[in-house]
Amino acid sequence: MRKKRPLPLFEQVEITGAGAKGRGVGKSPDGRVIFIPFSAPGDIIDVQVTKKRRSHMEGRIVKIHKASDKRTAPKCVHFGLCGGCKWQHLDYKEQLTIKEETVKNNLIRIGHIDLPEVSPILGAAEAYHYRNKMEFSFSNQRWLTEEEVATQDTLAHRNGLGLHIPGRWDRVLDLKECLLQADPSNDIRLSIRKYALENEISFFDPKRHTGVLRSLMIRTTSTGEIMVLLQCFEPRMEQIKLILEHLKNNFPQITSLLYVINQKANDTIYDQEIFCYDGKDHLMEKMGPLQFKITAKSFYQTNSEQAHSLYKVVKDFATLTGKELVYDLYSGTGTIAQFIAADARQVIGIESVPDAVAAAGENAELNGLDNTRFHAGDMRYELNDTLVDLYGPPDLVITDPPRDGMHKDVITQLLKMDPPTIIYVSCNSATQARDLALLDEQYIVEKVQAVDMFPQTHHVENVVLLKKRATQA
Repeated sequence: MRKKRPLPLFEQVEITGAGAKGRGVGKSPDGRVIFIPFSAPGDIIDVQVTKKRRSHMEGRIVKIHKASDKRTAPKCVHFGLCGGCKWQHLDYKEQLTIKEETVKNNLIRIGHIDLPEVSPILGAAEAYHYRNKMEFSFSNQRWLTEEEVATQDTLAHRNGLGLHIPGRWDRVLDLKECLLQADPSNDIRLSIRKYALENEISFFDPKRHTGVLRSLMIRTTSTGEIMVLLQCFEPRMEQIKLILEHLKNNFPQITSLLYVINQKANDTIYDQEIFCYDGKDHLMEKMGPLQFKITAKSFYQTNSEQAHSLYKVVKDFATLTGKELVYDLYSGTGTIAQFIAADARQVIGIESVPDAVAAAGENAELNGLDNTRFHAGDMRYELNDTLVDLYGPPDLVITDPPRDGMHKDVITQLLKMDPPTIIYVSCNSATQARDLALLDEQYIVEKVQAVDMFPQTHHVENVVLLKKRATQA
């Protein structure tokens, strides 16, 4: 058997930018691109190659010869292991610069868009503690430090509660702190972990599918309400109630205390029955004059403050006069639809998740909006001629698809409907750019506005305003 050649070590590699998944970009002596996590533009480093591909390589930092002036000290003790926020080593202004450039490059290189003047990215006021929802996993096979690996035979247990190690579905990093969500999130998580260990309540085994405690979801609102959902695998109600009583007695600020028994192979809860142990079965969130009822299954943007900024961009781009019929594609729980409804004649939302559609209708009634309608169905089939015959051709289409972008059949129907204006909201500017290229024959990009919803990560939202191209005589 031929021995594999050892992967090379490259010295004095300069990091010139940030590429896929937010990793730093350098070049090998033969000119091939190397992607290096946790590096910063301006670093000069030694890189150990970990993977070789035909078009590129991947590596890790061995030594930093010169640290970039764009670096800053990470705040979290878990930085480098946890996959929650991989850009803590970058100054926040640099994060915004990279995100803005990424959006521009994707629109130009993938979409072949002749860009107008792009507005500066809207940064977040809070670079930490901005998430209103966090989901943590229990595991009896937590990730071990090098010191623990050496002494693992003498460890009292391997239980952990935290986030998964990137690329390892079976390993959980036992978190001492998480800076993504404001207190009392950390106190709640650590208290549950301590109580479960003291009372010998079993953590989930991801390989054998055994154990009581499976996952923990904590949601908060800008109004001060807190939801805690404990997801369990084995239905040992005596033990489950012990933890729920512990939370009820020690965290009176929890307004919605829920649990679910999920014995499926995956931990999604959308097809599971959720039980309310104490308080309400929902939270109430406010955005401007609107209020939204949020259940455990509801989708709501995880950065409440920046969601408000994002929707204000959409509303500004729409320039509504009160006469417009608007189609809101991939409408979720109807937050965008309701945010603009007061300035439109009618808004028609389309969403594939029936629970989200039901929530949208309930929230519209709660907000006194009688000019919104929501349809449940696969966008490929629901956006059709019958819908247009029912409501009429739209004056404006707002589309906010998943990361994969719009299906080509949806784009075909959009082109057929031929609305004067389209506003495309995206959490993935690469697939957005691909779709814009398909719309380019009939539409021109007039405005672009990136919004940073996720500080300390490479993710960024982008809003594009498209207008019908002038017809030639």
